[in-house]
Amino acid sequence: MKLTLGFSPCPNDTFIFDALVNKKIDTAGFEFEICLEDVETLNQWAMSGKLDITKLSFPAFFQSLDNYVLMESGSALGKGVGPLLIQNSNFKFQDVKELSVALPGIHTTAHLLFSFAYPEARHKEFMIFSVIEDAVIKGDTDLGVIIHENRFTYRQRGLQKVRDLGEYWEEKMKVPIPLGGIAIKRELANKVGNQIEKLIRESIEYSFNNRPAISSFVKQHSQTMSEQVMQQHIDLYVNHYSLNLGQEGKNAIEILHQVFLSANNRTAIPEMPLFH
Repeated sequence: MKLTLGFSPCPNDTFIFDALVNKKIDTAGFEFEICLEDVETLNQWAMSGKLDITKLSFPAFFQSLDNYVLMESGSALGKGVGPLLIQNSNFKFQDVKELSVALPGIHTTAHLLFSFAYPEARHKEFMIFSVIEDAVIKGDTDLGVIIHENRFTYRQRGLQKVRDLGEYWEEKMKVPIPLGGIAIKRELANKVGNQIEKLIRESIEYSFNNRPAISSFVKQHSQTMSEQVMQQHIDLYVNHYSLNLGQEGKNAIEILHQVFLSANNRTAIPEMPLFH
């Protein structure tokens, strides 16, 4: 059976799917046509149900429940893993209502967490995550919300943290930070969902068992990252929640869902459960 599978080229995703897509494990007869894209592109694709299985941010998932259900394996949740709000070191922070803020996509969890911390923010600009540091440095935007490997590089470029948005979430909600998950089309979930979850889990376990080596697949897609940054990236975003959400992980996602619904004046759809 051939399935389309989308995930980002970031080290945490390539680490998770390396063994699966490169057949380092027995794929039980499944073939995967992979699409590596920025997560906001995957978020937009999810709205139209383009892929059979996809990585996506949780706000995009909450808007795609008619198409997708969340897998128990492959998610990115944790503590101390949230996006950071940054500014130039020579910039004097003022009232956020008057400042422009660069965000890595309208459907990203970073946007939702920023809005949770700063509901009064008015001047948002959405751009690919990898250019946000430059936009802040050049003064194209007053503030920026950074994710992924930029958490490890912003200080080297003369930028400073205004607030850890994940830390704010944890303080207020007392649950881990849900960042992104792996969703499968609802019509496929009943047929092959358990098998795919098992394969993703086995793929992660294979990569864990071969650490600290970083595979050529991860390196190939990591752009200009050093091996140290790749390893920090993987260590931060791939953990026991990636193997299995568990009740704690599910609870955190359900709380984030309620925050999303409240922020967008929506109500839950009872016949569309979140989890496979």
